[in-house]
Amino acid sequence: MANNLLERLAFPAQRWSWQRLVLICLVVLLILGGLWSWSRHRQDNGGFRTAAVTRGDLMASISATGTVEPEEVVDVGAQVAGRIVAFGKDKNGKIIDYGSVVEAGTVLAQIDDAIYAAEVAQAKAQVAQAKANAKRAEADLGQLRAKLFQAEREWLRARQLGPSDALSQSDFDAALSAYEVAKANLSVGQAALVQARDAIAQAEATLRRAAQNLEYCTIRSPVKGVIVDRRVNIGQTVVASLNAPSLFLIAKDLTRLQVWASVNEADIGNIRPGQPVTFTVDAHPGMIFEGVVGKVRLNATMTQNVVTYVVEVNTDNSDGKLIPYLTANLKFKLAERRNVLMVPNAALRWLPQPEQISPGFRETSPKGRPGKKNGPAAAAAKGPGESARQGMVWIPDGRFVQPVAVTLGVTDGSLTEVQSPDVKEGMQVVLGEQLKEEGQTSSASPFTPQLFRGSGKGQGH
Repeated sequence: MANNLLERLAFPAQRWSWQRLVLICLVVLLILGGLWSWSRHRQDNGGFRTAAVTRGDLMASISATGTVEPEEVVDVGAQVAGRIVAFGKDKNGKIIDYGSVVEAGTVLAQIDDAIYAAEVAQAKAQVAQAKANAKRAEADLGQLRAKLFQAEREWLRARQLGPSDALSQSDFDAALSAYEVAKANLSVGQAALVQARDAIAQAEATLRRAAQNLEYCTIRSPVKGVIVDRRVNIGQTVVASLNAPSLFLIAKDLTRLQVWASVNEADIGNIRPGQPVTFTVDAHPGMIFEGVVGKVRLNATMTQNVVTYVVEVNTDNSDGKLIPYLTANLKFKLAERRNVLMVPNAALRWLPQPEQISPGFRETSPKGRPGKKNGPAAAAAKGPGESARQGMVWIPDGRFVQPVAVTLGVTDGSLTEVQSPDVKEGMQVVLGEQLKEEGQTSSASPFTPQLFRGSGKGQGH
C-alpha cells in the first residue's frame, strides 16, 4: 500500500519533467531556425551591409563654436586715485552688485574725497587772493594816473618858462624827468593790473580742476544698463595712472545679444551678412535659438597654423533666457531641401571589387577598391551646399551588386540628397561589406558545430 502511494506521488513529477524537456527542445529549435534564416538572408545579400533610401528634409550647414556677448558694453573706470569707501544703490534701493539694473547718472561707488576736498578749499583761497591782488593793482593804477597828471602839469609850466632867470636849468630838467617817470610808472601799473587779472583766471582754472577731481570721487553710471562685472570691493585702493582702472562693466541692452563665432578659413567664403543661423547653449539643453549674421571681422587669428575669423551673429533676447559669455554651438544655414530622397554618405564613398559587380555591369562600371575616392563616388566628399554633382550608389543583387547613377544635391555631413529615376524610397543601398566573425565559414546551415565555436577554450567537451 505504501508503494502504491509513492508511485502516485512520483507520477505528476515525472510528467512535469517530460513537459519541460519538450518545451526546451521547442525553444532551441526556434533559436536555431532563426539563426539559419539570418544566415540565409546574409547569403542572399552577398554579405553586404545595407541601408534604406529615406525621404525627408535636409539642411547643409557649417558648424562653429562661439561665445554669447552683449552688443555694447561700457567699461567704467576711475579718473582719480583713492580708497573705495561705499557703493551706491540701484533703482530698487539695493547695493550695487552683479546684475544690478542702473540708470544713467546712478551712483556706483564713492572714493575717499578728503584730499580732493582740501584741494578745492585751497583753490578757492587762491582765487580770493588773486581777486584781492587785482583790486590792489587797480588802486595803484589810479594813483599812478594822478601822479602822471601832476607831473604833466608841472612839465607844461616848466616848458612855458624855459631855462631862464625864473627857472633854473636844473629845475627844468627835473620837471621833464618827473614827467617821463610818471608815464613809465603808469605803464607798469597797467601791466600789474593785467597780471593780477590773469592770476584770477589761473586760480579759477585750478579751482575748476580741483572741483572736477572732487566730482570724480563719485563714480556714476554713464549709461542705462545692467552691471555685468564689479571689479572692486569696499576698502580697495584704486590707482589712476596712464590707464584708468576698470571698476564696473555695464551692458547697455541685454535684450539684444551677439554670438562671436570662430569660423575656419575654409568655410568663411560661405558666410555672408543676413545669413540665418541656429545655435544651442548648454545652459538650455534642447532649445534652439535663432540669429542672423551681422558682420565678418577681417582681423583673422592664427592658432597652431589654423586661421579663423570672428563672425558676429545678432540674436534677439527679449525673453532674457540668454546671459552673456555662454558657450554656443552654431550652425550657419547654407542650403535647405524638403521632402527629398537621401542616402548615407557611406553609400556614395563605397566602391566594390570587380568580382562583386553583377556580370552584366562589369564593363560599364567604374573600377576601384572600397574606400578609394575615385570615380563618381568621390563627389560626395566635396563641401556642403554644392549641387549638380554626379555620384554612384550600389544596390544588392544576390551575391553581387549593381550600380545606379545619381545626381547629388546638398549634404549635412552624414546624409546626401540624391536624384535619379531609378532610386525609390525604401530601396536598399550598399554601405560596405559584412565583417566575418572569427571561426565562421560560408557554411549555410546553422546546425553545424561551427556556429558555436569560440576562442578554443572548452573544445572537445
